[in-house]
Amino acid sequence: MPVSGAKSGLIPCNYCGGLIFKPALECEGFNFVRCKKCGLVQRNPQPVKEEIIARYSKTFGDDYLKYELENEAAFLKLQQLALQDAGFYKIEKAIFLRAGGEQRGEQPSVLDIGCATGALIASLRDRGWRVTGVEISPCAVYAQKERGLDVRNIPLEEANFPKESFDAVLASHLVEHLNDPRSFFEEVHRILKKDGYIFITTPNISGLQARLFGGKWRSAIFDHLYLFSKSTLLKMLKTCGFKPEGVYTWGGLAVGASPIWLKKPADILAKRLGFGDVMIIRAVR
Repeated sequence: MPVSGAKSGLIPCNYCGGLIFKPALECEGFNFVRCKKCGLVQRNPQPVKEEIIARYSKTFGDDYLKYELENEAAFLKLQQLALQDAGFYKIEKAIFLRAGGEQRGEQPSVLDIGCATGALIASLRDRGWRVTGVEISPCAVYAQKERGLDVRNIPLEEANFPKESFDAVLASHLVEHLNDPRSFFEEVHRILKKDGYIFITTPNISGLQARLFGGKWRSAIFDHLYLFSKSTLLKMLKTCGFKPEGVYTWGGLAVGASPIWLKKPADILAKRLGFGDVMIIRAVR
């Protein structure tokens, strides 16, 4: 049965403002619903922004930093592979030339939102980028002290970056955690330079694993407030002023979810045919 937001007090759809939803994923102790008007899947109702910030800065606290440090090398490799798939390293030279050229030698600027311990932007600093991060968890302090990085320990909307500050913006596994992803994309559009790039990585609810496992899908978790399909994420980016240039997916079957012999061919097909578990979208302002 559809659920009316007007009658139940549920929040409107973040993309189209719709108030009629139908069940999407039934999970243990919470559910996701799908907007009948545009198809966006979201938790509804949701924890408020202050609860989410407190969860990462206080509830998880040092445990979250420990988790990120223990998995840092693996996470960095995955992020770099995703950026490679999306063409980041191929267009890097063009961004450098546009930023200052050989005569002025100015560094292009990149912002990593949800940068965790700063491993990715530290690697980009080594490549010649001028790097900045945003991170609400205690990982920000580690990135500042241990890596000497400019990481703001506040949400993006409180950072008040000047208009057209960055040549590129990265956000890996972040947007699904936000109460208001549409406002997030509008703010990124404001702080990106003309012809600047955004690279967004997030779970793909239109992928094979989501279809197979439903409410038991590994990305249908309490901390995720939105689950985007390729279609809904592309529509939101376009509405916020971006021009998508490519969608790339990976992850056919999770480890342990299928026979070992099946995983590798499933992963190859997922990347080739676009039904992977995770996606990265490259879009230009």
